[in-house]
Parts: sequence; C-alpha cells; structure tokens
Amino acid sequence: MLGGDGRPLRYPRRVRLVIAKCSVDYVGRLSAHLPLATRLLMVKADGSVSIHADDRAYKPLNWMSPPCRLEEAPGVWRVVNKAGEELRITLEEIFQDTSYELGVDPGLRKDGVEAHLQELLAASPETLGEGYTLVRREYMTAIGPVDLLCRDADQGAVAVEVKRRGEIDGVEQLTRYLELLNRDPLLAPVAGVFAAQEIKPQARVLATDRGIRCVVVDYDKLRGIERNDLTLF
Repeated sequence: MLGGDGRPLRYPRRVRLVIAKCSVDYVGRLSAHLPLATRLLMVKADGSVSIHADDRAYKPLNWMSPPCRLEEAPGVWRVVNKAGEELRITLEEIFQDTSYELGVDPGLRKDGVEAHLQELLAASPETLGEGYTLVRREYMTAIGPVDLLCRDADQGAVAVEVKRRGEIDGVEQLTRYLELLNRDPLLAPVAGVFAAQEIKPQARVLATDRGIRCVVVDYDKLRGIERNDLTLF
C-alpha cells in the first residue's frame, strides 16, 4: 500500500501495545460500534491493528488487516485499508503506550505425537481421502507452512492441517492458509482438510461452515498397532 507521497508504506519492525479507554467505530461494508471501555490496542510489525478485551483467548473485538495505514491525531486513530474501509479509534485516556522488538519468531514446534502424525499421513495420504497423493510436506506460505499439500483423485489441490486435538484455533489457522493459497492461480481452487485424532464439536461446526472437511485419524492404526481391547457382549 502506498503512503501519501506515493512510496510504499514501511512498518516499524516491532509490536506496539497501548492500553487506553476508547470507543471504536468500523466503517465499511459493515458498520460496527464498540462503546467506551478500557481495551488493549495492538499494532503489529506487519501493520495490522487489533482491539482486544479481557474476555477471550485470542480473537480481537475488531481489527484491520494489512496493508493499511495508521493516521494518529490527538484523541483519535484512523486505520484505513486499501478498500477505503476505516477503523476509527477515539481515545479518551491512554494508560500505557509501549513498543517491543520481538525479533524473528522460530515458528510453532509440534509435539512428538503431532509431528509423527503428520509424517505418517504424508506416507499414507490415502487415509485422508480415496485417491489422495502427497505433493509436499510443510508447503510454505507467507504466514507459515501448511502441514501437507495434496492432490485428490481429480487432481485438485488440498491443504491439510494436522493436529493431535482439533480445536477452533486450528480451523482458523487452516482458513488463513486457504485464503492465501487460493490466490495462486496455479493451485486454485484449493480445498481444505482438518485432520486430527480428536475434533471438538465447535471446531467441526466452524470447519463445516467454511467448507473444510474434517477427518478423524487413528494414530495407532497408522503406526500399524493392532488394538487388543476387550469387548463385552
């Protein structure tokens, strides 16, 4: 995105955390209003701006994804994206305004079971669907690697996210990958598969709503271990 002088915008390579009493208005395809309250404002190194409350684990109350520009004036922030949509933050009082250099993140490291599950599925992609073949493990995108990139029986691209326990954050992660992958004309359309040993009901509902197929995998079966559980009749 270009700045007012026509040059590309450059964001500071640090995260900024502001705790302030504020109200927030989103003006665009939809309108939304957050009344006056004390909140956390986060400006990340990628230029995104998000507003957080103290009542949820990870999802912000409202946000603006990059590319966007932040215009600061006394008592008000205007965050505008390339479509002209605006996140307007009216500041009544600022309690803290700090910035931190976080450095390069090494990325998520899966636990032993999850990493091995990914390895086993890569060796047996047909577990995910009839006719599935593996294209690549850890297929890189701009926001991180997709666990598995496969082709289905019709040679359509499929992005697979592998978890030991499938929860909502895993579905959100796969959704972001799919959004990026579907911008690639050599891959699109890209379908999504959410694979896990156990998938929480809320995660399944969200995945289904977003057109993502859920697959529950048997770790022991993939490892070639036969179950010897006693069965009562």
